[in-house]
Amino acid sequence: MTDRPEPLPIHIVGGGLAGSEAAWQIAQAGHPVILHEMRPVRGTEAHHGSDLAELVCSNSFRSDDANGNAVGLLHQEMRTLNSLILRAADAHQVPAGGALAVDREGFARAVTEAIEAHPRITIAREEVAGLPPEDWGSTIIATGPLTAPSLAASIRELTGADALAFFDAIAPIVHRDSIDMDKAWFQSRYDKVGPGGTGADYINCPMDRAQYDAFIQALIDGDKIGFKEWEASTPYFDGCLPIEVMAERGPETLRHGPMKPVGLTNPHDPTVKACAIVQLRQDNALGTLYNMVGFQTKLTYSEQVRVFRTIPGLENAEFARLGGLHRNTYLDSPRLLDATLRLKARPDLRFAGQITGCEGYVESAAIGLMAGRFAIAEARGEALAPLPPTTALGALIGHITGGHIAAEDAGTPRSFQPMNVNFGLFPPLDHAPKGEGGKRLKGPEKAVAKKKALTDRARADLAAWMGDGFARVAAE
Repeated sequence: MTDRPEPLPIHIVGGGLAGSEAAWQIAQAGHPVILHEMRPVRGTEAHHGSDLAELVCSNSFRSDDANGNAVGLLHQEMRTLNSLILRAADAHQVPAGGALAVDREGFARAVTEAIEAHPRITIAREEVAGLPPEDWGSTIIATGPLTAPSLAASIRELTGADALAFFDAIAPIVHRDSIDMDKAWFQSRYDKVGPGGTGADYINCPMDRAQYDAFIQALIDGDKIGFKEWEASTPYFDGCLPIEVMAERGPETLRHGPMKPVGLTNPHDPTVKACAIVQLRQDNALGTLYNMVGFQTKLTYSEQVRVFRTIPGLENAEFARLGGLHRNTYLDSPRLLDATLRLKARPDLRFAGQITGCEGYVESAAIGLMAGRFAIAEARGEALAPLPPTTALGALIGHITGGHIAAEDAGTPRSFQPMNVNFGLFPPLDHAPKGEGGKRLKGPEKAVAKKKALTDRARADLAAWMGDGFARVAAE
């Protein structure tokens, strides 16, 4: 009896959230992986270090509510499927109300150490210039929003289609001890307690009407970093609009968005209702740094300091990091990728993460998770049952690889845009949920019951899918 030969490794290009997750899933299934990461050999406009899975924007993985929020459900599904990214996030969470936020340095270090220690993963610190060679065999490209220009150009040349692009954004980070707590206070909106939280996890800075109006005008008038010629026509993703772009959309936009004053009471002046409130969320485990929620910006650094110090409580703010923007490139995935994330023009290549047109840390890692599972199933000659579209994972992949067909009334393809996971991507329920005794529900009660029914259905369908073939692959 002869030993079975060692299988050819699966190559992964990009060591971000998606690439790290894909490598982990493949290696945990017993298959060798070579993970190519260009940092620190070549840096990017947004990364600061060489750790894998570095978080370059927010430190939040958003809601962890698996019964009432689609991204919370996605968290739960990924935990069920042995996600390295969620394991590291859970181990390095910091208080954030109902959200799962992490100490970004501790999180990235944990992912890096797990990947480096895995006996079936080899890390190659090198730039992959152009498309991976065909003799590599099965390869996953997970280069994210900052794909190297040579690789992006090669993808465009191969597919005959321009990649779409938008700007992603970084919010400023403030030193906690520079915030004036005689004006600001700790409170989560509606006192909501989340993972690792207390119900008082955000620092809140209130504004009256005059302060708010002056702030909006300062945002509009402030000096911005000019766009390069190749950036000028690039659209923004609505979930990461710069604060000044939101201000330009109308004077009330911000106080109905990231600066909304609802669910919060100022203990320094409890009888006065604020016109707007700026929230800051803990950014590291020590609690020494706080990021300004929703304050991604293209203001110049000097203007950021000047304008943001007009916020009550931040008059003497010291910034550990100022805001910025970077371009994010992604594929026209419904046209270019198949149902298992393979490039139709060259099926040995799979894509994962933000380059596929998903948006958000969790979504990127989730697509990496599934790309890894699709790749290992193919390497074994097995058919991985399609994910139920009723699950968060299935709904997200459905958005990327399906839908977006030509509109009957226009005869032209719908515009494919990046999307966070949300219940709008899920198939509708067969029956509307009822109250006790078959009572018809209305308003908020109906909304809560609907979300609970959608998440219950998703859990049941994922459990059934996990009983099929490779989906049961055990974690070490």
